[in-house]
Amino acid sequence: MTPREADIGVAELEVLQTLWEHGPATVREVMNNLHDHGRQLAYTTVLTFLTRLEQKGCVTSDKSDLAYVYRPKVSRDKVSRSRLEAVLDSFYDGSPGPLVLQLIREGKLTSDEIAELQKVIDGLDAKPQRRSRS
Repeated sequence: MTPREADIGVAELEVLQTLWEHGPATVREVMNNLHDHGRQLAYTTVLTFLTRLEQKGCVTSDKSDLAYVYRPKVSRDKVSRSRLEAVLDSFYDGSPGPLVLQLIREGKLTSDEIAELQKVIDGLDAKPQRRSRS
């Protein structure tokens, strides 16, 4: 089954982010990390989120020990891309241009981010233009 990263709920994403940041963990370790970040969730709630994430193919668990150890099965980058594609499809008819322009106009970019963005823009001139997704 292919993971559907765009279907991950906000709370599930918080649990997954804990695994990305801290590595493989038990339910209790994930819960404690969430508590450290001000998110007070019960043990059973965290277990439910991890079970759902496993059913969606986003995490895997090692059940060889007394406490199950969960680890991410999908990368942060893959989830980010999937969720961004969902936003593009939902709000911008699949076209990234209007989203990028809005982010640039609304965002507060650092000078390093502006320099990186300029490099990307300059590189676009060297690539053949893509056709629109419509």
